[in-house]
Amino acid sequence: MKLKENISDYTESEFIDFLRVIFSENESDTDETLDPLLEYFEKITEYPDGTDLIYYPETESDGTPEGILNIIKEWRESQGFPCFKKSK
Repeated sequence: MKLKENISDYTESEFIDFLRVIFSENESDTDETLDPLLEYFEKITEYPDGTDLIYYPETESDGTPEGILNIIKEWRESQGFPCFKKSK
């Protein structure tokens, strides 16, 4: 998967795919690929709790790619930050 410069370069569907890659890599034997993905996640989302969204969700549904996307989207919009680009 090619990583993009900003969160606003992703559609919601593309970002969910990115989150699925993280979830998949989380099952890997090493963190060689996972660690850079998590750092990138923190950088582009700018979410204050960072990867806690992935590892310590408040509810089970919040810990899914779709739940994480919704939390990030709501938070970014509440902060006036750019969000995901529209799907074509």
